[in-house]
Amino acid sequence: MSSADPSTPAASTATHRLDGQVALVTGGGSGIGLACARALAADGATVVLAGRSAERLSSGRHEVLAAVPDAEVVTSTCDVTDEDAVAATCATATEHGTFTMVVANAGFGSAAPLHLTTLDEWNSVLATNLTGAFLTIKHSVGPLAAAVRSGAPSTSIVAISSIAGAVTHRYMTPYDVSKAGLEMLIRQTADELGHVGIRANAVRPGLVPTDASQTLMNTPEIHDDYLEQMPLGRVGDADDIARLVRFLLGPESNWITGTCISADGGHHLRRGPNLDPVMRAVLGDQASP
Repeated sequence: MSSADPSTPAASTATHRLDGQVALVTGGGSGIGLACARALAADGATVVLAGRSAERLSSGRHEVLAAVPDAEVVTSTCDVTDEDAVAATCATATEHGTFTMVVANAGFGSAAPLHLTTLDEWNSVLATNLTGAFLTIKHSVGPLAAAVRSGAPSTSIVAISSIAGAVTHRYMTPYDVSKAGLEMLIRQTADELGHVGIRANAVRPGLVPTDASQTLMNTPEIHDDYLEQMPLGRVGDADDIARLVRFLLGPESNWITGTCISADGGHHLRRGPNLDPVMRAVLGDQASP
């Protein structure tokens, strides 16, 4: 199957194939992570799908193979908040070729007024979205640096941030803070490790239909308000994000590092969504302290 076949999900028009290279995708069993895996597999990369649910990873693997029948797809059950599990998954990636690419995608969010957000909720979101990305980067940079020393043309880390990392989303404080922190983590990584040939960038998706965004997509007041804040006036899809991630991972972007690119229909130019009506409908006067 040609990598430029428009029938392939997120098919790449890149001139560089990724044969012999291995990409690790955390949160790879569904949504944006799965779309990234398809795009990478379409260009010849071996993909390691990592996530907490073995069942979801198996389903994701079958989806990639349905789109790219000759792909090599490996699964690794991994909770990114567990350092030993992350280290083992990165070691697995080195067993299947030259480990050159990382997509730090695992993440989730919750919604509650700041004064009602529990410490457990705060810690849980930051542990997955920020600490999980830190651990993924920490345990992948050794193999990536080794790949450069062995002659790999490019090694790259891409973290999946969010429009919420740049524009405030009221009632989503832990999520917003985790994504803003993730972007600084990427800048630190790019600055510290550029001299060994490792690039690091982030992508800021806007509203994209995934399992994680179902509540936002299915609540008319919120969905419509999102659209009003997008100059392009429409939501994106996971393949929109995957194409950008594929570009940032490959040698086509080999002079780009330490940046965060928005893929959000222009949402970053305006304000965050208005969640007040829904929050007040649920909590009444408790929505404010």
